[in-house]
Formats: sequence, structure tokens, C-alpha cells
Amino acid sequence: MGLSRKRKKELHRLQSDATKLWEAQQVLVGDAATVAREAGRQLGNFNREQVIPTVQNVYENRVVPAVDRGVKFSKHIVDDRVVPAVGGAIGTALTAWDIANAKRNGRGRANTVQLVAAAPEKKRRGVGTVIAIVLGVGAAVGVLFAAWQTLRADDELWVADDPLSAPEA
Repeated sequence: MGLSRKRKKELHRLQSDATKLWEAQQVLVGDAATVAREAGRQLGNFNREQVIPTVQNVYENRVVPAVDRGVKFSKHIVDDRVVPAVGGAIGTALTAWDIANAKRNGRGRANTVQLVAAAPEKKRRGVGTVIAIVLGVGAAVGVLFAAWQTLRADDELWVADDPLSAPEA
């Protein structure tokens, strides 16, 4: 089945228009790639010049001092409260162990009484200890909250999703 000359001419013109359109699209895609590369380069510059110094400043001025305060307070609690309490518990356990060994070895009741008398009285936890524990837990929560506030996404650092407009000449 043959095509008329008119149809062949129209098909040839259509093919020519499609080729021109394809070439124009290739140029457009190339220009878009150039713009995207430049935008990436500008974003890298913005990151180096604005974002990184801001993050470092917030880290040095907010996170580090908060963590240092938490560490100092925790060290104070461990050194002044936990270590003496654990030491007392271990001392009591060793005294009980000595008493049990003395009974088993048959050293007599007199030595046992002396060991029992030498054992210090058990101290009860006072209100101050409970308050110190609550303050320690509060400080730990405060440090975690400060770190969360510092590291969470900040809305002011993000670029608005406005449609792109042509640059002003």
C-alpha cells in the first residue's frame, strides 16, 4: 500500500519537527544539568560558610558546658554517695563472712562477739540521700534534654519550599 505524495510530505515534515523538538529538549536538559551543578556548588559553599560554623558554635557553647556540668555532678554523686555506700555494704558483707568463718573454724564465741561488736552500725538512708538521688536523676534528664534541643532539626535553617523564580537582572 503506497502513500500519496501529500502524506509523504506531511510525514517528512512531522519527522523533521520531531527531530527539532528532540534536539531542543536535549539542549534544555543540558542547561538544567548545568544549573543543578551550580546549585550543588552553591549549596556546598553555604554549608561550609553558614551551617558548619553555626553547628560548631552551638555545640561548643551549649552542648559541651551542659555535658561538663552533668559529668561533674555525676562524679560528685558517685564519689560522695555511691562509693561510701558500696564500701559500707562490702565491709558489712566481709564482716559477716569473717563471723561465719570463725564459727565454722570453732574459734569460740568470744571472738565472734568481738567481731560483731566491731561491726559498724547500719546507717539508714536519710532525706538528704533521697534528695541527692532525685537531683542526680534530674541533672541527667536535663543533660539529655539539652542535647536533644541542640541536635533537633531547626526550622530556621531550612530553605522555604517557594517556587523558583527567574533571577533579577
